[in-house]
Amino acid sequence: MIAATGLRWILTLLFAAPVGYGVWRAILPATRVAERVDHALHAAMGVLMAAMAWPWGMDLSAEPQVVLFSAGALWFLAAAPFRAGDGSRRGALLAVWPHVLMMGAMAWMVAAMNSLGAMAGHSGGGGMHDMHMADASGLAAMTLTGTGPRLVAGVLAAVLAGIGLAWLARALDRARALDPASRPAPTATTPGDSVAGALAPGCHAAMALGMAVMFVLLV
Repeated sequence: MIAATGLRWILTLLFAAPVGYGVWRAILPATRVAERVDHALHAAMGVLMAAMAWPWGMDLSAEPQVVLFSAGALWFLAAAPFRAGDGSRRGALLAVWPHVLMMGAMAWMVAAMNSLGAMAGHSGGGGMHDMHMADASGLAAMTLTGTGPRLVAGVLAAVLAGIGLAWLARALDRARALDPASRPAPTATTPGDSVAGALAPGCHAAMALGMAVMFVLLV
């Protein structure tokens, strides 16, 4: 999907942050089963987003990815009311909608790129999608040409960028609130006052911003 090697590596390293965090949280003994599923889904999304940046990523089968991330979106949506705790179910749904959106956007991107490659392979161009091979100075190796798909990609890029910036601001606020002299151990899991509390939105921000860049390249 990406022609520029430097940008490939930047995005790969960016997605490596949520992958590492997701794996770490998934294997912690204190992590609850539902949270293990959450972190495993985020880690899988990071791995596959990084793969999309490289030519060999286009060789991965699209259908299992679409199923996985469609199921992931449904998982976050369906599980939200059961995580409300002492709060409202409305609040729980509002808290998970960015994760639902990201999972759904991932499924859409995989399907769109698969259709893009299939159309280019069968017809050599034209139709709703087209394969555009960038020159040596280009960033994107593949772009969408249909008005509808490009509009969807543009809207998703803007929304994901906004989500990513909001998460980044939250991560910075939590990081500033930590007192270095009395910082809890890394295994602490209290979200508001631990290192993990700052890492979580920071890694979510990295994922959302990286996805926004990928969607921009499709437009």
